[in-house]
Amino acid sequence: MWHCLIVEDDADNARYIAEGFRSLGHVAVISRDGADAFARATGETWDLVILDRMLPNDVDGLSILTTMRALGKKTPVLVLSALSALDERVRGLKAGGDDYLAKPFAFSELAARAEALVRRSRSGPEIRTLQLADLTLDLARRHVERGGRPIALQPREFRLLAYLMMHPGQVVTRTMLLEAVWDYQFDPQTNVIDVQVSRLRGKLDAGGAPTLIHTVRGVGYTLAAPQ
Repeated sequence: MWHCLIVEDDADNARYIAEGFRSLGHVAVISRDGADAFARATGETWDLVILDRMLPNDVDGLSILTTMRALGKKTPVLVLSALSALDERVRGLKAGGDDYLAKPFAFSELAARAEALVRRSRSGPEIRTLQLADLTLDLARRHVERGGRPIALQPREFRLLAYLMMHPGQVVTRTMLLEAVWDYQFDPQTNVIDVQVSRLRGKLDAGGAPTLIHTVRGVGYTLAAPQ
């Protein structure tokens, strides 16, 4: 599983790419606005960035890319653009892109190129198991257990727990969860997160085990080992 930022202003295209990656078990977050994409690509940690070149809000993709490299960000970046001429592809690679794919494209080729970029960027073996205290989550087998007790989770619960375990000790905001776990780009103004977290807590803490998911009032949640 990896975290992918998809910078694409075309809503249909962005949704197509995101759904494709999510079907492969990855977390995909969409940014359609140049300024928002700039902040996310330079300020957050990603395993991969899929970057369109022409964006709204007076920020183009190559500006984001050159800034990332100037800041020392080594995140693999695959430039995905309708600008397909040879000089444009060269320009994208010289700006710091790790790969360049012209539109229209086949998702199978995009996924294969993305997989190769992420694989090459990871110096060590791929993370297959996440652990916090006595809680273990096996990403490949989609298996969760706590203190040796297997825990059956629904797909959304598994995705929620995996996301929290990838950010141990950090405050995960409701907006982050809506985007990464529910694929929402807006706040539905419902208690869907609270209900899902409560249900997940109940399964993790069954039998009187200490609580691992803590509420940060008015902000979100954090996953932390018992003190």
